[in-house]
Parts: sequence; structure tokens; C-alpha cells
Amino acid sequence: MTQFAKPAIDVPQQLELLKARGLQINDEERAARFLEVVSFFRLTPYMRPFQVPGNDHHFIKDAGFRDLSNLYAFDRRLRLLVMDAIERVEVAARAMISNYMGPMYGAHWYLDRSLFKSGYNHEQLLQIIRGKQQSERRDYERECDRIDRLAQTTEERRAELKIKRSKESYARHYGLTYSEPQLMPGWAALEELTMGSLSHLYAGLARDSDKKAIAKRMDLPWRLLQSWLHTLTIVRNICAHHARLWNRELGIKPELPKKASFPWPASLTRPSHHVRIYVVLCMLNHLMRTVSPDTSWQQRLKSLFDEFPSVSEKVMGFPADWRNDIFWS
Repeated sequence: MTQFAKPAIDVPQQLELLKARGLQINDEERAARFLEVVSFFRLTPYMRPFQVPGNDHHFIKDAGFRDLSNLYAFDRRLRLLVMDAIERVEVAARAMISNYMGPMYGAHWYLDRSLFKSGYNHEQLLQIIRGKQQSERRDYERECDRIDRLAQTTEERRAELKIKRSKESYARHYGLTYSEPQLMPGWAALEELTMGSLSHLYAGLARDSDKKAIAKRMDLPWRLLQSWLHTLTIVRNICAHHARLWNRELGIKPELPKKASFPWPASLTRPSHHVRIYVVLCMLNHLMRTVSPDTSWQQRLKSLFDEFPSVSEKVMGFPADWRNDIFWS
């Protein structure tokens, strides 16, 4: 362990450092504006493909600032595209779980501990929903206090405002309207869960028959859906924090079909020790086709690569002939 001694440097000094390392900067004013809104530290991972390995961050010949900014722009666009698909999948997963479990076990099915595995933290699930309702109740009471202090407002108008505030969210409305059961029904409760909690809930269901029935709606075996929801939760968090995605090696390896009963790239039925973003894009392409059959998502992905031809597909895990695979047609 050594003491940290790197100084904080301003944007002009950052540009001088990049030039000293051999980076070509043709438009310093534009580069400075870029670093003002995208920090040097955030840009660092996008420098590595253009640096000489083991040469103290020195850049390869003819590498320019535009190369870095273009790669950053590509990654940003890729994250937006991935987030768009994950949003659709997440919303669909909520609906499919709710649409099956509710009619099968009742409006408040998630309150039944027996529907979950012994190792599932059922109390934490209930606490999430309970906490949301309590938070909404406290907010409503504070808003009512403010309404009561409004000057030159009639009692009738105050009552109208309170009724309006009571309906601003279902979590608030339910707690103010119903006493039994204390917690809201399943179709509303699922909307309060993060994707991570939703993924854990699906994995925590006790009966494989329930998992199978839900996964069938995604045209997947239940083990794949369980694994994919977990992986997509991690990818969603990467995107939500605006972190590098384009050549990231995933820390979690999603389960893949050994012999798919649905359209799937042949290259991904073989085992691999490295899992990069190509696997996730294949997962999303399948899921998007299932939840939105008229989707143009795969075409938007191809168009993104067409717009950034200098971006290496290989480092993202793409096989050389991926565009010719019927899976991407």
C-alpha cells in the first residue's frame, strides 16, 4: 500500500497531459468543452483501446481525441438502446407474473408465504410494500397540513385538494381506503419493486409449475428466464449509472440454451469462459420479439453499428458473421 499523491488538474492541464501522451487534438476548444461535461476520469476507459499496452498510458500513432469521443458516443447510444429494451422486458415481466399469479392464487397472492421457497426473504418483500404505503401516508399527512394552513381558502376547496392528493398514487389511495388486507393487491405491489426485487421474487417462487407457466409467456424455459432476469438486472444497473458497457465482460454468466427450442444464434450454444455484451444483446433481441413482435429493435442495433463503423464488434463478443445469422434478420 502506498500513499495517493496524484494532484487534481483542471481541463487545460488535462488537455496538456493527453497531448504529452501522444494524443492528437485538432480542436482544443471543442475537446475542452467535452471534458467540461464528461470528466477525464469517465473518459479513461475509452482511452485504453488507443493506448500502447504497458507504456504508461501513451497513445498509439495517429490516435486522436475524436476517436475517444466517438467511442464514448457509441457507448452512450448503446446504453440507451439496451435500456429501452430492458424497460420493455421489465414491464412485461411484471405483467406476466401478475397476470398468472393473481388469477391462480388471488389478488393478494404475494402475502401467502407458502408460495415462496423457504430461503426466500418473504418478510423483506412485505416490508418493501409496507414501507411504500407508510411513506405515501406520511407524505399525504404533510400535504394535508400544508393545505390546512392555506390562507384565504374555503373549507370546501381544502377538502377538494385533500381528495385530489389522496389519489396521487395507488399506494397512498389503498392505505387511505382499505383496512384489510393492510397491504395493496399483487398487481399494484409488483409495480413498487425494483427489477432486482422482481428478479428475486421470480427466483423465490416455490413451485416450478408457476415458474414454467410464467416463462412460457416469454417463450423460455423457466431456468433461462430466472437467469436472464438476474443478468439483466445487473446490466440495467450498469446503464443506470452511465457506466461503460460496450466491451465490458460481465461478472455474472447467464445460463444459455444448450439446444434452443426457439430462434437463437448457433454460436451461443457452445460454452464460453467469457461473457460480453453480445450475449446480452441476443437475450434482449429474443425477449423483445416476444413482448413486442413488431419491434424494430434489432434493426436499430444494426443501424447503430453502421453509424460507428470504427467500433470493434469483436471485443464485444460478436462473431464475424453475426449479421448473416437468421436470428438477426
